[in-house]
Amino acid sequence: MIILGATSDISQAFINKLLFENKNRYPKIYLITSNPEETQRLSKHILVKFEQDSEIINFDLTRDFDYSVFDKIDSDLLFCAIGFLGKNTEEGLYDEINTQKILTINYANLVPLINYFAQKFENNKSGTIIGLSSVAGLRGRQSNFIYGSSKAGFMVYLDGLRNYLYHKNVHVMTVVPGFMNTKMTLKMDLPELLTSSPSKAADLIYKAYKKKKNKVYITGIWRYIMIVVKNIPEFIFKKLKM
Repeated sequence: MIILGATSDISQAFINKLLFENKNRYPKIYLITSNPEETQRLSKHILVKFEQDSEIINFDLTRDFDYSVFDKIDSDLLFCAIGFLGKNTEEGLYDEINTQKILTINYANLVPLINYFAQKFENNKSGTIIGLSSVAGLRGRQSNFIYGSSKAGFMVYLDGLRNYLYHKNVHVMTVVPGFMNTKMTLKMDLPELLTSSPSKAADLIYKAYKKKKNKVYITGIWRYIMIVVKNIPEFIFKKLKM
């Protein structure tokens, strides 16, 4: 099992769910992270709770481009929860460093990394790729459209990759979270009805993975909210503050 973004709360919840349901199924878990110190705690947890071997690979999407560190990896499951929210629009819209970091981590350097593993899966003619996008990518809104545009691009990439790899016996699943109680949203005041926890998300993602679903919303109500949002006429939508 390959985890991209091992410090993500959803990644850690998904690992727990997967190992609980599939004891001794995975010879090794590869924890790919830009924060190896924090990931050490996860690695110890996996060893103590599940007696499962794991390996931490330090890989910073803003700096590293040498994929040779992944050559030895052999797996049939990739879970990607990499994401960088950055500053919101008012604070960071014209901040070049903030904008570049959002686009680099969420799309520009993430896509080639997933492509690297996708090619391995294609060569093996098996595997599953699970990628987390965001409802923010379903329509550009003034509150977070830099972040949203990167997630929109990533979602379309996963759509196309799913279409391509279907013919190679490799499945690609897109996960669309709404509001999540995670480290990334710790300082936000989120509406309870529209917010989910990492453990609930992990349960839903696992069930969808077993059923080989193509796209799954973590909180189902977001599917209907975004249908409404996407269908607001532009001459009205541009006047709104969302």
